[in-house]
Amino acid sequence: MPQRLLFADAHAAADALTFARRTAPLGDGAVRLRATRGVLVMTSAPLAPRGLFDSTPTVLAVRVLAVDPELECDIVVEASALTTAMDDARAVELPETGLSPAWAGVSPPQGGWMPGPGIPASTLASRAQWGIADVAQTVPTDAGEDAVRVVRAAVWGAQDDDLNGLPLGVAFAAFALGFIAGEEDAAVRTAGVWTRVTLARGHVIVRGPARMGLTEVRATGAS
Repeated sequence: MPQRLLFADAHAAADALTFARRTAPLGDGAVRLRATRGVLVMTSAPLAPRGLFDSTPTVLAVRVLAVDPELECDIVVEASALTTAMDDARAVELPETGLSPAWAGVSPPQGGWMPGPGIPASTLASRAQWGIADVAQTVPTDAGEDAVRVVRAAVWGAQDDDLNGLPLGVAFAAFALGFIAGEEDAAVRTAGVWTRVTLARGHVIVRGPARMGLTEVRATGAS
């Protein structure tokens, strides 16, 4: 029998599958599942760099759900491979093989988050839609994957004034994962190089901005 996640009810299981379905076409399509003490943290990377010179920001999307208190796991799987168990609508079956994307090895801090200015959900939605249109207009016809990634990195990695200097990719992640619904102000908190944007339906966490170019040359030896 395949391994499975057991949720409190069928609604929670469907919620997990909705997050997985929205995650599947984004980034590498992987989702990290960490469960302990009755809490499941689902994490995906709608945006993440691939390679040393890729300037795409690391943007994580997080959804937290209640699960069986006895469940303990920390695995990464293909999001599209999660399915509802045939014999129990409260259960989600896992694929037999796991994944090991680089972004899954980078964890935001657990504490020390300091509050900052919030961002209206309507602003996140409008900036995401603007970015999607900009990518579509900028990508050359019949462009290869490398060219497309360069354009996406430039658009989604740009610091946006309407987002208080956060990368535009934060808005993209919130919009694409369905975190934006109704009128609310997203709470924004920072911890070191990390920023967390929290909406009622989930969190978007970004690391950066990335440092580009060479570091400053420092003098050595006796002055």
